[in-house]
Amino acid sequence: MQRFMKFAAIAVFGVFTAQAAEKPNFLVILADDLGYMDVGFTGSEEIFTPQLDQLAENGMICENGYVTHPYCGPSRAGLMAGRYQARFGLEINITYSPYDLYSGFPLSEKTIAERLKPAGYRTGIIGKWHMGASQPFHPNNRGFDHFYGFLSGGHDYFPDNVTTAYPLLLKNGNPHYSANEGCYLPLMRNDQAGEFNEYLTTALSRDAVEFVKQGDDPFFLYLAYNAPHGPLQAPKETIAKYKHIKDPRRRTYAAMIDEMDRGVGMVVDALKESGKFDNTVIFFLSDNGGVTSKPGHENENWANNGKFKKGKGSMHEGGSHVPYIVHWPAGIPKPGRFKGLVSSLDIAATAVALGGGDTSGHKLEGVNLAPYLSGRKKGSPHDALFWRVKDGAAWCVRTPTGKYLKENWGGELTALYDMKNDPYESTNLLGKAPEKQAELARLWNEWNAGNSANVLLQAGDYQKKRLQMYEELYRSLEEKAKKAKPVVIQ
Repeated sequence: MQRFMKFAAIAVFGVFTAQAAEKPNFLVILADDLGYMDVGFTGSEEIFTPQLDQLAENGMICENGYVTHPYCGPSRAGLMAGRYQARFGLEINITYSPYDLYSGFPLSEKTIAERLKPAGYRTGIIGKWHMGASQPFHPNNRGFDHFYGFLSGGHDYFPDNVTTAYPLLLKNGNPHYSANEGCYLPLMRNDQAGEFNEYLTTALSRDAVEFVKQGDDPFFLYLAYNAPHGPLQAPKETIAKYKHIKDPRRRTYAAMIDEMDRGVGMVVDALKESGKFDNTVIFFLSDNGGVTSKPGHENENWANNGKFKKGKGSMHEGGSHVPYIVHWPAGIPKPGRFKGLVSSLDIAATAVALGGGDTSGHKLEGVNLAPYLSGRKKGSPHDALFWRVKDGAAWCVRTPTGKYLKENWGGELTALYDMKNDPYESTNLLGKAPEKQAELARLWNEWNAGNSANVLLQAGDYQKKRLQMYEELYRSLEEKAKKAKPVVIQ
């Protein structure tokens, strides 16, 4: 009997190592503006996420998982480059501008897809791009074989509101542009209009199902949901599941998360049906923290970041400390919780290391998480993580034991925290721990020395400049027309 058990154990180990030796697939699932406490695996008891909870139970929950920026566009740029976006001056939300050949994710940077394609990977992005709308920055020109989604920063969830003409919005009788330009435009399938005849989250999930089922080559899929980002819209029957939530906006928000979770389940089922589940590395995280009330957005308070301070846009924990799962049965033999500092930067580093991807060009700043999550390597993958907004108008450095930050809105603007004993930032130690403060300042200054000044305009400022350009052009043409002499024929 003992000999049989020993043989069985060797056989199982052989299967495990053979699976792990094959190039794994990579599925990055990114939620948008998801509150830290709004999924079951972080503790929510009012929003139901059984599919994500199952992945968490059988994978690794990264309790100290962070993104590189506290709002959408820059966070996505850091994830996709595997480098801090401050290195290449992209600290703003890029506006939807399909004829601007300069506004987008810099051509000097390689995406994860561009690094994996030479290694034989089939690559796809489904959902929200938000890193440039003109041809040089289109996903198909940035390493992705397949694109189904939208180029802008947001989109309507129901097809009834989609139009082929971008509506000029009015405010106090004057034209202006919304923060989510392009949200009423059709979806795109590669460089053509894409079909869209059901709830958007379901449509994106359905396309992801088809993508993961195709072929036998290893794949990299970036499934970038816009849920639960506004506009707050969900199917009525799903909203009805959340009658226990009194606030109608949070009720709809909960239903949006529910629909996203259901979509994740569809994709997981497709992986299982196609025999690819065990050797697919699944990352799940949010692009930033959930929305909370702040200047200019006082009514955005439907997310729950738990005990973490503030939310989206903040240098405090609520801004960038996000729900974060890594699931890989062939490479993470023992599920559990990991306490080391983990970053969205690590997604590119892990994928390139495990997939044998291209390491040329700029050096990746993340860490291959596989040795840490499998237990082969101990400690924290990062000694320090860094944040910067608007060339340093706000900043932060976080180590396993400390955090030093400057906020750009509300409350105490500069703060120092003991993250080992005070992870929820309740006591500001500024001026009370000078050695710790000096050490954190040194770390941030050394990191910041390698950064670039911000290159592009924030979306709102860009839109104002663009409108001003059109107005000045029209006035110039109008003056030219007034001076033009009429044609006289004989």
